[in-house]
Amino acid sequence: MTTLTLLVIVISAALVAAESSVYFREQFDDGDAWQSRWAESKHKSDYGKFVLSAGKFYGDSEKDKGLQSSQDARFYSLSSRFEDFSNKGQPLVIQFTVKHEQNIDCGGGYIKLFPSALKQDSMHGDSEYNIMFGPDICGPGTKKVHVIFNYKGKNHLINKDIRCKDDEYTHLYTLVVNPDNTYEVKIDNKKVESGSLEDDWDLLPTKKIKDPEAKKPEDWDEREKVDDPEDAKPEDWDKSENIPDPDAKKPDDWDDEMDGEWEPPMITNPEYKGEWKPKQIDNPAFKGKWVHPEMDNPEYIPDSEIYKYDSFGVLGLDLWQVKSGTVFDNFLITNDPKLAEEVGEETWGATKGPEKKMKESQEEEERKKREEEEEKRKEETKEEEEEDEKEEEEEEEEEEEEDEEEEEEEDKEEDTDSQLKDEL
Repeated sequence: MTTLTLLVIVISAALVAAESSVYFREQFDDGDAWQSRWAESKHKSDYGKFVLSAGKFYGDSEKDKGLQSSQDARFYSLSSRFEDFSNKGQPLVIQFTVKHEQNIDCGGGYIKLFPSALKQDSMHGDSEYNIMFGPDICGPGTKKVHVIFNYKGKNHLINKDIRCKDDEYTHLYTLVVNPDNTYEVKIDNKKVESGSLEDDWDLLPTKKIKDPEAKKPEDWDEREKVDDPEDAKPEDWDKSENIPDPDAKKPDDWDDEMDGEWEPPMITNPEYKGEWKPKQIDNPAFKGKWVHPEMDNPEYIPDSEIYKYDSFGVLGLDLWQVKSGTVFDNFLITNDPKLAEEVGEETWGATKGPEKKMKESQEEEERKKREEEEEKRKEETKEEEEEDEKEEEEEEEEEEEEDEEEEEEEDKEEDTDSQLKDEL
């Protein structure tokens, strides 16, 4: 075999290894045909329903259509299958968009990746998955991005707190897991966290443990300061904290037989100095804080393939929402971080601006409508008040007229009485 032939083989192998692969992509761009690709679990009979919708506001009425949760206070369990693959020796990139347009108060916005052995019709909250990733919100205290790995049958949560977006707009979530056991989390195509799988998850036992045979020597002195042996308490130091008031006098009307023996009230002793303590000096025997010696952990076994999963085959939405309305879209699973970034810009990046503009326009219309309704309410209130004032004025006028008529009647009666008197 010639050198040239070997070079061609090496280059070909490198090209194959570097080739981008898309294992799953879903953008819901073919109408109701999505229902043939997604299956709802039958584990429970009252799972919430997903509907195809772009939501109340969007950047593009067709491109922004996704799976929207439609029923409040429900569990959701929907999944889609793809061709089985392993991420051995290559990056794994998981990406999707989430829009909580309902201003979610408590509910999940994450996805789960399952091995291909999962039975979709029986998927539920305890079904074993490989990776769980995405935002989770519940009240003001929980606004995090979950990154959970299943390692040897146990789910491990990340030891870091990654804050998710909690507004009503669409956001792009990306997880990159590399074959060198590093990871990166991005939101809206910007890195928000990264590091080592071994450092940021408790996947493996610690490399070092405290040596069980080591013990602190009995003469080990950790006191940095000690009492000065040369310091002595002054002879006049001890004084009572409280003393009888020297200015107090027994009341003139005090009767010892009736009131008992009179005692002056107590006051704080101005000469009281408190408890005496010797001054502190540096401890000449101080050895510092004793550190427990460590040793190699016999249970620690290095694993250069923490990142690896032998089988991926199902993407699932297995979550709970109190208030529905979340839109999931632009699902992508690939081995190419650069491709994922480009797809993110082509999808979320292209519609985020128009979406924001539409939302702001709706809010402006709602604001104007509220102002018009408030103005109308004020006008109606004013008209009612004017009408009430008019009725009050009319009533007052009627009362005045009645009073005048009564006065005229009284005057007539007085005139009649006067005439009768004159005639008599």
